[in-house]
Amino acid sequence: MNDPVVLFGSLAMPLGKLLAGAAAGCLLLLVVLTVLFLRSRRERALEAAMAAERAREMDDKMAELTRIQAEMTGRMQTIAEVFGTRQSDFVRLISERIDGLQHRVGQGLEATTRHQAESLSRLNERLAVIDAAQRNLKDLTGEIVGLKDVLANKQARGAYGQGRMEAIVRDGLPSGAFEFQPTLSNRMRPDCLVRLPGDSRGLVVDAKFPLEAFTQFREARDDEGRARAAARVRNDVLVHVRDIAEKYLIPGETQDIAIMFVPAESIYADLAEHFEDVVQKAHRARIVIVSPSLLALAIQVMQSLVRDARIREEAHVIQVEVQKLLEDVERLSGRVAKLDAHFRQAQEDVTQIRVSTEKIVKRGQKIETLDFEEGAAEAKAEWIRLHGPGLRAVE
Repeated sequence: MNDPVVLFGSLAMPLGKLLAGAAAGCLLLLVVLTVLFLRSRRERALEAAMAAERAREMDDKMAELTRIQAEMTGRMQTIAEVFGTRQSDFVRLISERIDGLQHRVGQGLEATTRHQAESLSRLNERLAVIDAAQRNLKDLTGEIVGLKDVLANKQARGAYGQGRMEAIVRDGLPSGAFEFQPTLSNRMRPDCLVRLPGDSRGLVVDAKFPLEAFTQFREARDDEGRARAAARVRNDVLVHVRDIAEKYLIPGETQDIAIMFVPAESIYADLAEHFEDVVQKAHRARIVIVSPSLLALAIQVMQSLVRDARIREEAHVIQVEVQKLLEDVERLSGRVAKLDAHFRQAQEDVTQIRVSTEKIVKRGQKIETLDFEEGAAEAKAEWIRLHGPGLRAVE
């Protein structure tokens, strides 16, 4: 069979086969193109569906977003209103707190100012007191210097002790129970003579005391000087004790004991502590050494004795006064009894007056109501009793 041949280089192929292959290739190409077209169309449809689905989802999401935005707008408005209210409350609270804080701070400042003013006032008062105390201290210093000068002089020291003793005696005893600077039968003049009740003998009080030896005893720097001063104290005090015993202990005129007054408690304390033997010898010589406090105590005891004696002396006067008081009480009792009788009689008179008043009131009421029938017979009888038989002629 003679078919046309197509040469492709060195290869020779029949034309029919070549056309059939070309047709088969075209058909295959058509099928492929159809398949691709269908696939592309299906993909486009799918994409369109997916796009529509996405658009629907987007619409839904947009609607949801719109709803959420609306809700958020409402919530934001609510939050804004709440925040506005809370802000106003917060501002009001802060304002109240600030006002309260300012008030408290003001009160605190006022109280602090007042307290400081009071403190300054008290400080000024204390400063004034301190100034007064300082002035008093200066005055006291001057007085102490003057007292030192007084104690350094024997006559001035004696006058000082005499004055202090006289002050204690005057404060504790009545004026008739003591005498200053009296003259005894032996021409001696003690500083004070106290007269006890029930005894004509007087108790001698001597206010002089040797002080120089005590001053040396206190100012001694070594044992030797202290021993010499102590010996002088013993000698001076015992000499003074002997002088008091010889001058003022007069049998039948003065008491068997006498008092030696020491004008300072410190001196008496030194004497009792360091010179007990001197105190014992003075007691054996019937001389009692006393300090201002002991003298005041003894004067109080004497005052009690004087008061008791005066009470015993005035006992008959008291009895007379008591008798007069009893008579006055009896007289008062009789007058009270008479007054009671007068009161009882007055009470009875008042009772009768009340009865008469009630009768007058009843009769007035009868006259007011013209009610005369019940008491007509009594009225006639009373008229007959008052006017006699002339009643019938009148009738």
